[in-house]
Amino acid sequence: MDDPTHRWHDMGGAAAGPIPMDGHDFAIWEKRVDALVILGQQRGHFTVDGLRRALEDMGEAAFESMTYYERWVAALNQNLVEAGVYSLEEIGTKMEEIKARGDTYGAVQS
Repeated sequence: MDDPTHRWHDMGGAAAGPIPMDGHDFAIWEKRVDALVILGQQRGHFTVDGLRRALEDMGEAAFESMTYYERWVAALNQNLVEAGVYSLEEIGTKMEEIKARGDTYGAVQS
């Protein structure tokens, strides 16, 4: 968008193509992200405005390369770090622990 009065994420009125009207079955990890966002807000770690700020501050490249819920994960993480719930070092350590469990850890059973 070349309008200098709008930030890159303000796409109101821009041509976006057809809107898919078929249903979307959310993956279990997407449902978990949604639940974590709700819990984080209920516990007072951030507000919807804080989540939105983190989403908008990601930059255009994130919106072009990440899915909706991938952006939510990043925004959730940013807000929880800012709130002091955990540090970047702590989440890095936990992510390594989880990675060591193997690729199938936490796979959803049908």
